[in-house]
Amino acid sequence: MCPVLRFHFIRNHPRDNASILQEMKFSKVAACSFAALLAVTLRADNARFDLVGPKIDVRVTRGTITLPIAEVPNLQGGDKIWVKADLPASQANHLLIIVTFLRGTTNAPPDDWFTKIETWDKKTAEGTTITVPAEAEQAILFVAPETGGDFNTLRSAVKGKPGLFIRADVDLNEASFEQQRIERYLAAMKTVPQNDQKAIQDRSAKLASTLALKPNADCFKQSVEQQVNCLTQSSAPVLLDDGHGQSIAESLSTGPSSDFINAASYTQPGGAGLYSAYVGAVVDLVHLVTLMHTAQYQYIPAISFPQGSTLNLKLNAPPSFHKPESVIVIGLPAIQKTKLPPLHPHDINQVACLLQPRMILPLEGAPLVFSTSFAHDLVLHLNRTGAATDIPLTPEAFEGGLIVAKEKQRESLQDTKRHDDSAAAAKTDVKIGTSSDLTITGTVRGYFGFDSFEGPTLTLQQVDGKNWKIVGDTQLLAGQDNHLTIKGDGTACVEHIALSNNKDKDVEVTFKPAGTNEGKDANNTLDLEVPLKKVQPGGYSLAIQQYGSSDKNNVPLTAYTGDIHLEGIKIHQGDNKAILTGAGLKDVVSAQIADQAFTPAPSGNDDKTVHLDAKAGVSLGESKDATVKLKDGRTMTVKISAEGARPALTLLSFNDTPTQQSGAIPISLGMKDEIPISSKLTFVVQTKEVFPRTQTVEVSTGSGLVHTSLSIAASNLILQDEHTAIATLNPLTAFGQSAFGKLQMRPVAEDGTSGDWTSLGTLVRTPQITVIRCTTPDAPTCTVEGTNMFLVQSFGADKDFAKPAEVPTGFAESTFSVPTPADGKTLYLKLRDNPDAVATMTLPTPVENPAPAPAPSPDSNTAPDGHPAPAPQSQPPTPDPAKPSTPPAQPPTEAPVTPK
Repeated sequence: MCPVLRFHFIRNHPRDNASILQEMKFSKVAACSFAALLAVTLRADNARFDLVGPKIDVRVTRGTITLPIAEVPNLQGGDKIWVKADLPASQANHLLIIVTFLRGTTNAPPDDWFTKIETWDKKTAEGTTITVPAEAEQAILFVAPETGGDFNTLRSAVKGKPGLFIRADVDLNEASFEQQRIERYLAAMKTVPQNDQKAIQDRSAKLASTLALKPNADCFKQSVEQQVNCLTQSSAPVLLDDGHGQSIAESLSTGPSSDFINAASYTQPGGAGLYSAYVGAVVDLVHLVTLMHTAQYQYIPAISFPQGSTLNLKLNAPPSFHKPESVIVIGLPAIQKTKLPPLHPHDINQVACLLQPRMILPLEGAPLVFSTSFAHDLVLHLNRTGAATDIPLTPEAFEGGLIVAKEKQRESLQDTKRHDDSAAAAKTDVKIGTSSDLTITGTVRGYFGFDSFEGPTLTLQQVDGKNWKIVGDTQLLAGQDNHLTIKGDGTACVEHIALSNNKDKDVEVTFKPAGTNEGKDANNTLDLEVPLKKVQPGGYSLAIQQYGSSDKNNVPLTAYTGDIHLEGIKIHQGDNKAILTGAGLKDVVSAQIADQAFTPAPSGNDDKTVHLDAKAGVSLGESKDATVKLKDGRTMTVKISAEGARPALTLLSFNDTPTQQSGAIPISLGMKDEIPISSKLTFVVQTKEVFPRTQTVEVSTGSGLVHTSLSIAASNLILQDEHTAIATLNPLTAFGQSAFGKLQMRPVAEDGTSGDWTSLGTLVRTPQITVIRCTTPDAPTCTVEGTNMFLVQSFGADKDFAKPAEVPTGFAESTFSVPTPADGKTLYLKLRDNPDAVATMTLPTPVENPAPAPAPSPDSNTAPDGHPAPAPQSQPPTPDPAKPSTPPAQPPTEAPVTPK
């Protein structure tokens, strides 16, 4: 005998507007029956919906508009449903699809509300169209194997117990909606970096808000590496009450359908109606389907995942083609009026930035907007004067709302038959702004299924904020993180804030809108977390970067002295250079290491690293600690990290052999340490110890922008003996035509430790001048022809450059006018790569100065002695300017074999 049982259920169900406490009493007979059913139900709880079922293509036409099933939240009388089985060509078993319409739990449907589709018949290859009857309230699909009398048997079963199939249809739709919400959450969380706790919590919170679910809070207590796994595999999120989605699925709970047997629909044994993605228990559904089983058929519920026109089905049991044969039950959208999504802002006071390329509108209240494709063709309509502007939007649960989809062009959303202004008419008038206003409003518009709707109206900032200032008299301390509040006219468009002093690398500052405690100024106030743990005391500014602007607004501030942290000093044995690391190191004055005082190098230092120099190398001996002195007079002890001696090289000799290009007039450089880029370099280096075969020689310009390595393996470093090596280098080949300036070399050990730089000279480039034309000695200028004239800064007639001819920056012509040489044969040049030196060129054909004219006489044909004047001698021929003179052969210029 079963006792009288009293059950308490806290309900979170769409039939109630709020969770209420229900108390139900069952008679002894009802209690015994419930116990038996519950045992069956619990045994089915472990049936996961992880089996892939057949695919069915469905499209719905209303009027002249056709939508894929994924965009249809509800059906209406008169809609035309196109159905086609998407089966493989190798399908061996004949499957029958039956489309059925229902009209209430106590009103069996007529025979003509059942449509049979024989999927193997060629007549159904192009699909079958069925019209929704005007009085229908629910629609359901069956997929069954072909057997004798199968259609009539199924029709009889539905007509005999319509209430059971109505409830199954409702639970199938609700389970599908809930599963899509959970799957969207899980898929998004799996893309979050698993070692970023802040990102995990932030993304989870946004997804939970838009999808109306509650993740397992215990997951955040685990290690960061395990949190995503916990949130997505070990425990499924709890679905919160979603009145919108559940009202769509359960429209039968009101009207004629409300007379459904209460014992089957309202009593929620073991948590009826709940669905878990990974436990797979739809308790009501499994219960109801169990009641449907007969000797001929067993009914298998299918949860659908619409994608475009395809219903992708998931089953919790494999279909059977032996008695009792399986019938797959698939729910179609409810037949009812459209229930538009009740979207609302996450924060009613929040302002979005219209200048942000990927603007996000945080909205919630309608999870189906983010987990399904019901909402489509969404736009943000700007309420301002001028041409109407609609910005396309895309639902993105991962971002916590709607985002701007600028790459998506808005299509023609409706025709006159489709458009519905009822939603727009219900909205109150909004203020129309202008393009110069700081803020305007924008209204979310779009379509939910076949129906247009207007969502919330939001505040948008459309111009940059200004008038920034720090709120209060907060003093910032270096060496620790600080909280700061700033205020301005419009804060929504702030993209980035950094702490800057125009010398060091900017420090990123995190910020967020001020809380509601700021009252009416909340939208104009930002809370900042300023990281000063690694910042030196001194003057700084908050560099505020806003969307759509390349300019930064600077708010000055001062970081006062805070704690300094010393990590250690790294030094090589016998070296006179050391590196101090830590935080707040710009207050360091000196460091005493053994018997040597080290001071900060003039450059290359920052808040974390200070390079120290001493007059001589230091022998560490037993020294393990160094003493650091600060600007405020304090001294601190820091550990010494001693390493082996750095590699060292001695430059014994250096020689460069110029390579004269054919047809070019030689240019003589003015300083001994100048190295033509086209020359071949040969230099000899020596080590005290045996020259390591894995050691390389790095050759670089002073800027370090171009460099190369010489090695024994590359055969451009050849050992003469165990201590001496000869290096060869062609700078033009190694560096290219854009290398110039100081040239230096240093040894580099196999582990990357480098030695000191040794100067080799100054690398210079010269133009290739092939012709110099000087017409007459009296002409003020000559003409030079050639290439790369831009490498010359100026030409001069003499070494004083009294009247130079300056070559314009970027000069790319092949001819240039230069002063006529004062001595008739030497042209002077200043090269851009080394303008302090004066180079020279010798004219192939000197310009002859004219002989002085004789004194005039009465008879120009009579000599002074009275004899006839001799015939004038012929002048030397003037060189043809069209034919360049051949330069005299000159021996190659060779620099003395001495270090440079």
